[in-house]
Amino acid sequence: MSRLKVEGTHGEGFERALTADRTVRLGRAPRVDRDADPSVEALAVPWDSQVSRNHAELRWDGHRLQVRRLPSGRNKIFHGGEEHDELWLEIGGHFVVGSTRFVLSGDPGELESESRSPVDVVSYTVEELKAAPYRDADTRLEVLADLPSLIRGADDDGELCGRLVDLLLAGVPAAEAAAVVELGDGAEGFELRSWRSRSGVSLRPSRRLIIDALRHRRHSVRNLWADGGGDGAGGFDYTLCESLDWAFCTPVPGDACGGWGLYVAGCSARASVAPQAVDLRPDMRFAELVAQILGALRDTQRLQRHQSTLSRFFSPAALPVLIGAGAEEALRPRQTQLTVLFCDLRGFSRESERSKGDLLDLLRRVSRALDVMTDAIHEHRGVVADFQGDAALAFWGWPLEDDGAALAACRAALDIRLRFERASRTPGDPLANFRCGIGIASGEAVAGRLGSAARFKIDIFGPVVNLASRLEGITKQLRVPILMDGTTAEDVARGGDDGGLRLRRLARLRPFGMDEAVTVSEVLPPVDEPGTLSEEDVARYGAALDAFLEGRWNDAYTELHRVPPWDQGKDFLLSHILRNQRRAPAGWDGVIDMTSK
Repeated sequence: MSRLKVEGTHGEGFERALTADRTVRLGRAPRVDRDADPSVEALAVPWDSQVSRNHAELRWDGHRLQVRRLPSGRNKIFHGGEEHDELWLEIGGHFVVGSTRFVLSGDPGELESESRSPVDVVSYTVEELKAAPYRDADTRLEVLADLPSLIRGADDDGELCGRLVDLLLAGVPAAEAAAVVELGDGAEGFELRSWRSRSGVSLRPSRRLIIDALRHRRHSVRNLWADGGGDGAGGFDYTLCESLDWAFCTPVPGDACGGWGLYVAGCSARASVAPQAVDLRPDMRFAELVAQILGALRDTQRLQRHQSTLSRFFSPAALPVLIGAGAEEALRPRQTQLTVLFCDLRGFSRESERSKGDLLDLLRRVSRALDVMTDAIHEHRGVVADFQGDAALAFWGWPLEDDGAALAACRAALDIRLRFERASRTPGDPLANFRCGIGIASGEAVAGRLGSAARFKIDIFGPVVNLASRLEGITKQLRVPILMDGTTAEDVARGGDDGGLRLRRLARLRPFGMDEAVTVSEVLPPVDEPGTLSEEDVARYGAALDAFLEGRWNDAYTELHRVPPWDQGKDFLLSHILRNQRRAPAGWDGVIDMTSK
């Protein structure tokens, strides 16, 4: 694996592993949207004012590093003493931007020598360090008081690690250098996330000490070297300068900082004592407090982000289960009975044309429409699986089984419809020119969390998802807002009508591209809503549909004309009857084949 070593002129620096075919955006504060493009990473050099906010892009192809200056990069890139806008770098090569040097190296094992062993190794548990005397308590507590705001104010891990190094040096006056390190994937590898030295010389920590503290003992370890760790050939166990003869490494607890450690190094000679006489316990106690506060706050931030992410998908009623001890099991993908809802915004294309002079306002209105969908879904215990442009995909029955899934989905759909219709009657409402089409279907599907704990997606797949989408599309042809399949209608009927939900069977169809016929029903608003059918109207349509399915199309035609003329739901059957001159075709089975989506 290749690595990019970044070195400032005042002892700042860090190392970054490079992955083939991933883009790294280099800058003082590079802007990267990982949600939009997870293949782009940020590499921040906050200490160098000559590095632009977004200065260059780097790409490792497995053999060489491509370096390309962005149009926003004000200063040139220097390589081999010459200015470049683009260059290819081999292992061992380097380039310079401003006052910062970027060195391309191979495996990190090439950077340290472990030829000499320390003369003294001591490890301390947290309890042992608590018993140590605490020198300069007022100064160190003042430094620690800044730690929470430091963690919350960091834009990314690179900035956080740089701030942590500064804090360690402020809290350990005897230290000559400090670093934040992280265990790598290999048995002996680690990453130098950020470092700083008082003398401005590059830091090369002891791999042996880091592995011992972070992987084997998993608590603070202190090493002493009699002569700075020199091997007589310029290599050191950790090498800042030959006079350094002590270092310690403290693990950072918690899941959010898994594999992180705080590394501090110094020189006993500058304290006018022999190495063995140095008492580093007060300094290690300070580092231990930093590590504990850091781990706790980062875990809290991670939990908050996790809850925030889950709240985009799940209703408040489900969140306690999903953030508890059984969260991993609850989110595990499994096959189960689901009710799926697909809701698409109508009128978007027309409004886009009208609003092309103010697209930000259109975006605000569409976002508001999606909020209406999400709120209704969550209020009725649903899970939002995805947003597809101006459409929302939701489902019921996972992660918790729900006997009332079908009824809840229908109520959510009806709420969405009514909110849009009421907005259309309110002048100036941002949703006034929007409507929606909703398809609901029930059946077996797989649902669950896909991805890592930090970045994941709730997803579902199965034929029922496609059916819900097709039914949403058919609402345009049947000219009704909400359609459900027969399975959903049966589930609603079995669950009982506990609040006046009204259904109307509309037709028996075979969706385009599907083999199975579906009996589709409409979810109707309450009878007190303006412009809705009465119970007598629904009964007349039911009689017309029965006659239509049985092939008695003259009777169906007559009954349909008894339904109010403003009802568009009846027009589909009427037009089909008229196209066939009021005569059912030979071999009529009651199914209308849809010829398009």
